[in-house]
Amino acid sequence: MLNARNLRKAFGALQAVDGVSLHASKGETLGLLGPNGAGKSTTIAMLAGLVVPDMGDVTITGRPLSGDTSATKRELGVVPQELALFDELPAAANLNLFGALYGLSGVALERERRRVLSLVGLADRAKDKVASFSGGMKRRLNLAAALMHDPQVILLDEPTAGVDPQSRNAIFENLDSLKAAGKTILYTTHYMEEAARLCDRIAVMDHGKVIAEDTVPGLLRMVPAANVLVVDLAGDAFRSLETLRRLSNVQFAEQENRQLRIGVERMADVADMLMWLSVNGAEIEHLHTERPTLETVFLHLTGRTIRDA
Repeated sequence: MLNARNLRKAFGALQAVDGVSLHASKGETLGLLGPNGAGKSTTIAMLAGLVVPDMGDVTITGRPLSGDTSATKRELGVVPQELALFDELPAAANLNLFGALYGLSGVALERERRRVLSLVGLADRAKDKVASFSGGMKRRLNLAAALMHDPQVILLDEPTAGVDPQSRNAIFENLDSLKAAGKTILYTTHYMEEAARLCDRIAVMDHGKVIAEDTVPGLLRMVPAANVLVVDLAGDAFRSLETLRRLSNVQFAEQENRQLRIGVERMADVADMLMWLSVNGAEIEHLHTERPTLETVFLHLTGRTIRDA
């Protein structure tokens, strides 16, 4: 249903996307994760036909997204990160506008408007101006606008950014319904728990490339430890990190400010590790253990350095 092959896009000297290939089947949700500046937004723009790739191609339901693309784009629904709504118009008028852009009118337009308003739980607010809506309601209406023409492939760019837990859960239920109806979904988010809950497979991007792609269990196997010991230090920064990394029962060891994260294979190793830390001058303020999560994998693959752009 969605296939991208060897996409490349440069802006001057910046290679924003560097050979990205993605695919998603009917009824599948593919997650696209990456830090700021990884190339996700440019990739989404190329998949939506908004940006022309320097190289590579995109097909939607088997048809190329190039040349005369009007029929192909009818199979696409795009939910942008920035809200694409008119605040001074009622919800129904917003949807009428988006439906008309896809050639809907009369009974068909009314039917689709009622369908999507019901799906996102806003049927009783159809006549209210969007300016009166909460952030979560606007996000749900933004999704409804992308569904007016009943697309087969839906691209969602951080659709839950800044919404309350109730609205986020409502959007999850909407996406579950769309998936059950056989829709193909590409989902980008910075919330790891969302990706783990919604996505059948996840592709991780960094520096314009896909650096990993698998199911969540498959990605978790990339972390070289079954358990992670997290130690908050009370004293000065720990000065024996390199020695710690060389220990035979340590899979990895990372330090950020006064927090140590140490990967071990067996829980039985934790007691020995705490003894070793004490002998080597670590003043422990707090500690806990955790299993690797999707966030652990993400940070393991992309690093912990903050990206502002």
